[in-house]
Amino acid sequence: MSELDRLYAGELRAMLAGSDGRLGTVGDMSGAVVLAGSFNPLHRGHLRLLDVASRISGRHGVFEISIANVDKPELAREELERRLEQFRGVADVAVTRAALFSDKASLLRGAWFVLGYDTAARLVDDRYYPPDGGVDGSAARHLGELRLAGVRFMIAGRVAADGVFKGLGSLDIPLGLTDMFIEVPEADFREDVSSTALRRQDPG
Repeated sequence: MSELDRLYAGELRAMLAGSDGRLGTVGDMSGAVVLAGSFNPLHRGHLRLLDVASRISGRHGVFEISIANVDKPELAREELERRLEQFRGVADVAVTRAALFSDKASLLRGAWFVLGYDTAARLVDDRYYPPDGGVDGSAARHLGELRLAGVRFMIAGRVAADGVFKGLGSLDIPLGLTDMFIEVPEADFREDVSSTALRRQDPG
C-alpha cells in the first residue's frame, strides 16, 4: 500500500510527493517555508512567490495541498494526482488532511508558511473561527498557540478590489503577535495573476 493509499484510507494525515515523483513520509520541516493552496492550476505566481519567500527566509520551499476542506468535499484522488503532475521536476509537495493552519502546523512541524494577503486577512479575523462562547479574541488565541509552536507567516500583498495594493501593513494583527508576521516586499514580489482567472481563460 502506497503512502497515497494510506492517506485516502485515513491511516496517514500527511505525506510528501517529491519532485522526482516518489512518494514518502513527511520528515523534519524546521527548515522549510510552505505555500499551501489548491494549485488548480499551478502558475508562475505560485512559483515566484515560493522562490522569493525561500530566499528571504533562508528556508527551502515546499508546496502543500490538503485533500480536506472546511466547506468542500474531499479532493478526489484522481484530481489530486492530476494536480501533483504539475510539480514533477519542479518542487516537492506535502499532501495533507489539514484544512486549518493549526492542523498544518501540527503535521508539518517547524515549518513557516507563506500567505497571500486575502488568506492572511482571514487568518487574523475572528469571524473565520468557530464561536467560542461568544467571547471575542478567537484569532488571537489560535495564533498565540501557533506562535508557541514556532510558526511564522510570510505575507505577500496583492491589489484589492478597490485597486489599492494591500500587504502586511493593512492587516489588523492581534496585539502582541506582530512578530509572527514577515513581509514579502512588493518590490520583491507582485503577481496579479490568479488561478481563477486562468481557469476562466482555459476552462478545459
